[in-house]
Order: sequence, then structure tokens, then C-alpha cells
Amino acid sequence: MTEPNPCLECGICCTHFRISFYWAEADDAPGGFVPAHMTEKLNHHMRCMKGSNDVPRRCSALEGVIGEAVSCSIYENRPSPCRAFPVFFEDGTPNPKCNELREKINLPPIEPWFFPQAA
Repeated sequence: MTEPNPCLECGICCTHFRISFYWAEADDAPGGFVPAHMTEKLNHHMRCMKGSNDVPRRCSALEGVIGEAVSCSIYENRPSPCRAFPVFFEDGTPNPKCNELREKINLPPIEPWFFPQAA
């Protein structure tokens, strides 16, 4: 049995950060994968997810209600900052930034996750 994914009830990171990335990650560039229609140009080299450059922030790919049930409509094609933001570090400890943000929406902290050791 696996633990539930804490991100699927939270989503606060998708409303807290500007999600900016190199322009060529968008699918209108060769080899790009992030849906370009969901991005906006920041400068000659950078784009961001629509909705994440405005205040209040909410990434255009975020679906659902923050703190209840959320998902990313482009999860398999999400940009590098989203892929690089860990909920858990390699040793199973939760990212303190996640717990700091969860506290803002009255969600309990994420507990450490201990991975079974291979025999």
C-alpha cells in the first residue's frame, strides 16, 4: 500500500510561485513539451505559466480547490520548476517549504516518508 500523495489535497505551491522557465520548454519550440498556449513571455529567454505572474497567483494548469482536491492538467508536460520542486527529499524528509505553505491554508504538516530498504 502506498501513502496518499499530499499534493493532491494541497496545491498551494501552484498559487505561491511564479513558474518561470526557459522559453524552449514550450511546445512551439523543437523538442518542447509545455503547452505554449498556457504560457506567457517574460523576456527574450524566459516564459512563465499563465496566471503565475499575476497577484493573486494561480497557475493556469491547476485544477480543483486549494486545500481540498487539486490536480495539474499538464502533469506529464509540466515545466522544469514544477519537476524540480520536491515534496520529499531523497532521505524521506519533507520539504520544509511545503509545510510552511501548507500551514498558510491550515493543512497539517507532511510527515517524513521512509522508503523500504531493498534486501
